[in-house]
Amino acid sequence: MSLAGTTMIMSGGSRGIGEAIAVRAARDGANVALLAKSAEPHPQLPGTIYTAAQAIEEAGGHALPLVGDIRDDAFVTDAVAQTVERFGGIDLVVNNASAIDLSRTEDLSMKKYDLMTQINSRGAFLLSKLCIEHLRASANPHILTLSPPLLTDPKWFGQYTGYAIAKYGMSLVTLGLSEELRADGIAANSLWPRTAIDTAAVRNVVGPGLETSSRTPQIMADAAYAILTKPAREVTGNFFIDDDVLEAEGVTDFSVYLNGGSEEDLALDFWVEAKGAVGADPTRRL
Repeated sequence: MSLAGTTMIMSGGSRGIGEAIAVRAARDGANVALLAKSAEPHPQLPGTIYTAAQAIEEAGGHALPLVGDIRDDAFVTDAVAQTVERFGGIDLVVNNASAIDLSRTEDLSMKKYDLMTQINSRGAFLLSKLCIEHLRASANPHILTLSPPLLTDPKWFGQYTGYAIAKYGMSLVTLGLSEELRADGIAANSLWPRTAIDTAAVRNVVGPGLETSSRTPQIMADAAYAILTKPAREVTGNFFIDDDVLEAEGVTDFSVYLNGGSEEDLALDFWVEAKGAVGADPTRRL
């Protein structure tokens, strides 16, 4: 199955994983609407919504850059309307926008806590909610949220409680929508990386020096593409891990996703076990 002629609406996407997913869809000739705040260059974060739109167009797709805040109900409502008016509908929703702060609870300001929950879980809920009526009219509708598997072992919460709540909130959107929209044939899944991914967030928030212990964003783009091109009625309610998705697609050489280091040097991402560890099944049914 191809994404040619389909329309994707994505929160964020001006750089990193989101941009890579958008460009991969564009290679099929997809239409991509990007909702992001990054209209002007940032001194520490390369790329803007307009450079991402240019990359989409150069890859063979059609871009609609929409500058605004995912926390703003009126902006998101208008963005969905503009996307439908421009491209005739919506087939794919990608909840990519995310805020991160790894402070421990005592040190985390409520302003930062609110920012994370409003962008992450509320943003995913809002964009998905506003697209449902349009997804019902699609031949193969998907909602894909970039969030981790839902695990309740306390070890996953002990270090970054505030951030965990915000990201797990996105996963709860998947949990709820996968069941709520099952009868409509709308797929709702989550995707998360096994390892660190070399993005501006990793370099600037988690810390420098992880570049060679990370994979490139392309592994997430290829995994997202594999999910979004499957029949929606056959693949919903899953928490996918990138390399497991690609392995199921027949990929055996993951060295193409290395970012200068070796497989042995890769750092695990938050909330995942090493491959093959107990409890690491990313396709567990909800």
